[in-house]
Amino acid sequence: MTRFITLFTSLLVAFSSLAADNWTQVVEKAKGQTVYFHAWGGSQEINNYLRWASSELERQYGVTLKHVKVTDIAETTTRLIAEKAADKNSGGSVDMVWINGENFKSMKNNALLYGPFVESLPNWQYVDKSLPVDSDFSEPTLGLEAPWGVGQLVFIHDTTTLNNPPASFSELLSYAKAYPNRVSYPRPPEFHGTSFLKALLIELTNNDPSLAKPVSEAQFDAVTASLWQYLDEFHTVAWRQGKQFPAGTAETLQLLDDGQLDLAITFNPNAVFSAQASGKLAPTTASYAMESGALSNIHFLAIPWNANAPEGAKVAINFLLSPEAQSRKGDLNVWGDPSVLKNEVLQGSAKNTTLFKSVAEPHPSWQSALEVEWQKRYGQ
Repeated sequence: MTRFITLFTSLLVAFSSLAADNWTQVVEKAKGQTVYFHAWGGSQEINNYLRWASSELERQYGVTLKHVKVTDIAETTTRLIAEKAADKNSGGSVDMVWINGENFKSMKNNALLYGPFVESLPNWQYVDKSLPVDSDFSEPTLGLEAPWGVGQLVFIHDTTTLNNPPASFSELLSYAKAYPNRVSYPRPPEFHGTSFLKALLIELTNNDPSLAKPVSEAQFDAVTASLWQYLDEFHTVAWRQGKQFPAGTAETLQLLDDGQLDLAITFNPNAVFSAQASGKLAPTTASYAMESGALSNIHFLAIPWNANAPEGAKVAINFLLSPEAQSRKGDLNVWGDPSVLKNEVLQGSAKNTTLFKSVAEPHPSWQSALEVEWQKRYGQ
């Protein structure tokens, strides 16, 4: 028995040494590489954070991180599919992507992702494995994407003008009828707008079990009937009578601050704090979730199969998973994005994030189906 334990310990040490050697080689090869990181560019706080991360990666590892700002990561998926069709299997234009949900499923199904690589990252050891980090909208990640943060759909209101905000989507409709032209949501397929549709559908159907499975045409028509009935009513009393919609979360925050809307929408439960710190919102604003809970998910980082700088991308993702980077990302005055790391390794206000009751995302196939039907009904 003693001999077995000694042998096992020796093998473990050898494996750890080999893993360390392999990572050292990755870091060496990454030096001088430029990583083109496709990520949403619609938030000043996020853009500022990524500028900081870029300077740290340059200083610590000699890696240049270029933030390619996209409105919807589906644009990047389309680009990668085109490169795949053209047999561009190396030297690709995208080195790293910020994805989840339908975009991950699409990239995975089309074999557009590098890996598995996640468990080879030294900072994987700090990730809180009690979070659903191995599943993305019910789709197994299989080590093809690394968890980066936790998102929750919440609303922001000014307590001086709306002290008792609607606690359900049913109450939201009643509020909109009582106070016309005061509430809205971003225009789908913008991420926050589609998230609004999904959260609304979940409440209206009491989270119909079919939402957790791939959508079928027959199911879709039956399950979503109440959604379109709700929106038909809602749009007549919504901001600008539902003929115009905010472009995204940033515009809802601006409209709230300008006094045109009574509710803003965000997928970050801490967004109100960074917005207050930057002067975008008054100190009297607060965030809340519907009583049934907040639509919640993990968002991830991945590397395309044909990345020109895969080593640089690995180093960048590993850095973004470090306690240093996650603590800064979770800082309520910086970005406030809830961390995916174990709480004990975090510092500052990132350590004190409290999440709302969680409501799981539907199967990713529902997302595109909802967006297509919304466009048919209200897109013109």
